[in-house]
Amino acid sequence: MAVIKKKVKAVFRAIRPIQWIKNLSLFAAVILNGQLLNFPIFSKSILGFFVFCLLSSSSYLINDLVDVEKDRLHPVKKYRPIASGDLSESNAIFVAFVLLFLGLFISVFINFGFFAISLTFIILQYTYSFFFKKKAVIDIIGISLFFIIRAYAGELATGYHLPVWIMLCVIFLSLFLASGKRRSELGGSGTKTRSSLSGYSNSLLDFYTNMFAVCTLVAYAMFTFFEEPVTFNGLIHNFLLENFPKALGRKWYMITLLPVIFGIMRYGQVIYEMQEGERPEKVVATDIPLILAIFFWGAVMITIIYVI
Repeated sequence: MAVIKKKVKAVFRAIRPIQWIKNLSLFAAVILNGQLLNFPIFSKSILGFFVFCLLSSSSYLINDLVDVEKDRLHPVKKYRPIASGDLSESNAIFVAFVLLFLGLFISVFINFGFFAISLTFIILQYTYSFFFKKKAVIDIIGISLFFIIRAYAGELATGYHLPVWIMLCVIFLSLFLASGKRRSELGGSGTKTRSSLSGYSNSLLDFYTNMFAVCTLVAYAMFTFFEEPVTFNGLIHNFLLENFPKALGRKWYMITLLPVIFGIMRYGQVIYEMQEGERPEKVVATDIPLILAIFFWGAVMITIIYVI
């Protein structure tokens, strides 16, 4: 019984549930289009999120199998279940393909378009693990591509589209996170644990990180200025309509610029001062100032769309 429990724990660690936070981008389309309370539509986002969690975990197992020797040289990654020997390679392969099958099987019940994007996602994930992540620049673009696919998958699952400026923001933000990740890796374990790092220098990654941070802020600022809030007729809509009609015509989305600016500045502090950008999902899930910024952004956005 103890042996089985140990194996289950090893599998749970290997599928990296903390990284499922990346799949929350599938909810962007349904939230920003005012469909959060439309359960038939929202349920598709939930199912899509579950599918991408299964597929992502499958790709993490394959990635760890490919990198097992390099992971054993890494000060942190050497404790991963496969690298440490807690999970055998044969068991890892079995679990990876079970997750792959389940994810693709469930995706069929959402719609064909979502199945197609899910299949594309996992094929690219496997290809990235074997080939693309070994090439400088392409590896950063690859990481960004997976964020974009997740956001687009949310559109296909629900039938609602994201504003073009938000899609651009997703692209630049993912490039910013990926560049920060590579910078922290280069400054930490160095090129011995990732071959693509030999194609970078600190100054080049500083240039990438700064450029994509600025592009993210500009793209999001354009969204807040040009995008009209969804007409939801919320709790205080009629009150404002009767007493402060001009208030409804204001660019309320621009309020959300404040937490976004703070979030970018805080993450820059994490990368440059704290040298902890190697695991962005962990930073987002544990850094209190960043969590508060995300919470404030979400609360204001939900208020603008669903209350006003």
